[in-house]
Amino acid sequence: MTAQTALLATTGSALWLVVAGVWSLALGGVSGWAVAAAFHPSQMLRKVGVEHPRRVLQLHLDWIIMGCVMVAVGLATPTAPGWAHALVLAGAVVNPLLFAPLMFSSGWYTNRAYVAVSLASFTALSAGLVVCAVSLTARVVG
Repeated sequence: MTAQTALLATTGSALWLVVAGVWSLALGGVSGWAVAAAFHPSQMLRKVGVEHPRRVLQLHLDWIIMGCVMVAVGLATPTAPGWAHALVLAGAVVNPLLFAPLMFSSGWYTNRAYVAVSLASFTALSAGLVVCAVSLTARVVG
């Protein structure tokens, strides 16, 4: 099966996972400008309150990584349960965004709501990926 055939055969929740993954990659690409600004000698982003420029880089990289994860999982597991794709989607969208508040203050690490969202996001991504892996393995083994 070619990549084009695989994409055409992808429907439902798997297709939405691929679409979200490509948007995540687009955000990762565009956020490269913010990375350049964060590390520019003029410290441009400090003027808008960014205290931790390394978090800008982490956000940028995580958008790219999660985009690759979503595209790969969506294409590889078109028959996985839709709820598993939804869990992967939720975790892969929220995880990169968890770096955003940390750009402005490291105090978020002790905020209960932040910790709860982090825990929920990592749990959703982990559980969704495991279910998708089991689904694919069951399909391959027969």
